[in-house]
Amino acid sequence: MIATAKRLEIVEEYYFSSKLREVRQLAAEGKPIINMGIGSPDLKPSQAVIDAVVLAMQEENAHQYQSYQGVPELRQSMADFYQNNFGVAMNPTTEILPLMGSKEGIMHISLAFLNEGDQVLIPNPGYPTYTSVTNLVGAVPVYYDLKESTNWEPDFEALEQLDLSKVKIMWVGYPHMPTGARGSLALFEKLVAFAKKHSILLVNDNPYSFVLNDNPMSLLQVEGAKEVALELNSLSKTFNMAGWRVGMVLGNADCIDAVLKVKSNMDSGMFYGIQKGAIAALKSDASWFDSMNAIYRKRRVLTEQLAEKLGCEVYKEGVGLFVWAKLPAGISSAEQFIDQILYQKHIFITPGTIFGSNGEGYIRFALCVKEEKVQEAIDRF
Repeated sequence: MIATAKRLEIVEEYYFSSKLREVRQLAAEGKPIINMGIGSPDLKPSQAVIDAVVLAMQEENAHQYQSYQGVPELRQSMADFYQNNFGVAMNPTTEILPLMGSKEGIMHISLAFLNEGDQVLIPNPGYPTYTSVTNLVGAVPVYYDLKESTNWEPDFEALEQLDLSKVKIMWVGYPHMPTGARGSLALFEKLVAFAKKHSILLVNDNPYSFVLNDNPMSLLQVEGAKEVALELNSLSKTFNMAGWRVGMVLGNADCIDAVLKVKSNMDSGMFYGIQKGAIAALKSDASWFDSMNAIYRKRRVLTEQLAEKLGCEVYKEGVGLFVWAKLPAGISSAEQFIDQILYQKHIFITPGTIFGSNGEGYIRFALCVKEEKVQEAIDRF
């Protein structure tokens, strides 16, 4: 057998890639699976988005290679979106780069700024891809604690006690995944000050701002943030376009140019029709967010009822696409708990442990299941 690269020795297959095979097998065997594990919106994009894609198919050059930076109208729409929703002015030519989903941006940023042996501050709990990408590029993960006692926000005194001399990037994400902690502008100001003090590139992963959140925020609202920060955003959750793979990275021109150097060597541009659909989505008005949140609000109420029926304690302050809940007293293993429910009741819930050691004792429900299915899950108990 041909030997694989050594980097694969410290990287595991993404949890949902392997676990969903197990879930799909149960479904193939006829089990009535209700999947509350993964945050893949089940709702459709708006009709305006779908119409824009259909019309784009007939345009000249629509099926050719596209610009690595996306069409100018897409970047302008992204700039307008940030101006209208966050009050943040971005230059669409130099400070915005469209991505095929923000997940690829994690890799592009890491390749652009990390050398082998550099250290990366990663939240615990947090998105597992931060760790896997850090390992793939030969950098070193350094975890910082997020705990319920501090409302899932960093302890800056503890951070200052670390040896930060080799830290190059710090990953943050508010609203936080998986807990749903909101964050605040005051927190963002502290993070920017911390990054400036220690010459760290601060990257905020921001795909959940508009889901059940009455106060959408951007790290780039902080004065001087562009000097040390990038922000990732995505249309996946906000506009029900997860499978379309449309995201963006925003920040100062030099950083964006560095990311473009990587990206331009890894793809050949985003399909034109998808870009036109994204432009239509970014022009949505407040009624779109209101309609989506009305649905998610009802789902959250039912999902909290399900969690409480299981004896769990729900984190009520959470926003975004998930419900985060503490396991019942006396239950020590989240993975055993969710497997028991999967095989006995055929409901898939995510164990908190996949997000880091501080996720032990917690589980996460996704709000990507119709109300009647959530009610069915409740009824199974």
